[in-house]
Order: sequence, then C-alpha cells, then structure tokens
Amino acid sequence: SQVTELVLDNCRSSNGEIEGLNDSFKELQFLSMANVELTSLAKLPMLSKLRKLELSDNVISGGLEVLAERCPNLTYLNLSGNKIKDLGTVEAL
Repeated sequence: SQVTELVLDNCRSSNGEIEGLNDSFKELQFLSMANVELTSLAKLPMLSKLRKLELSDNVISGGLEVLAERCPNLTYLNLSGNKIKDLGTVEAL
C-alpha cells in the first residue's frame, strides 16, 4: 500500500487484462505497463493518486473512458503503439 511507482513492462497479461493490480495500490503515482498485451482497461482499479501512466505497445483499441473515472489526477498518458484508429477514441479523456 506504500508503493508509489510500479513497472510491469514486458510482463504478459492474463487474457489481455491486468492480473494482481487492485485497489490496495492507493499511493501509486506512476504505473508502466508497456508491451504486456493489454487489450482492455476494464479491470483497472481505482488509482486516485496516479499521475503518469505508460501503456505503449499494447493492443488497446478503446474503452479509455475508465481512465477519467478511475485515474482522476492523470497528467501523462502514453498510448503509442496501440490499436487506436481515430481521435474519437480519446475524446473521453
């Protein structure tokens, strides 16, 4: 519960989702999940102190509206190398 930075780069996700990341990471300010084959952010926990989120090189194509709800203090987001096809997908942010 005191972790402020977590790097999970190159770890493989389970069924395209985040396994083991839950609401107990209340102090998390930086989270990196680059190249983990994420397809969705639906199971992303409430991370109210998260400021920086690295999601490059995954297979995310939508569902970004959960970020506005679960990460209200997010100031940096990297989605490069994902399957986002148009800017309408990021409008919710």
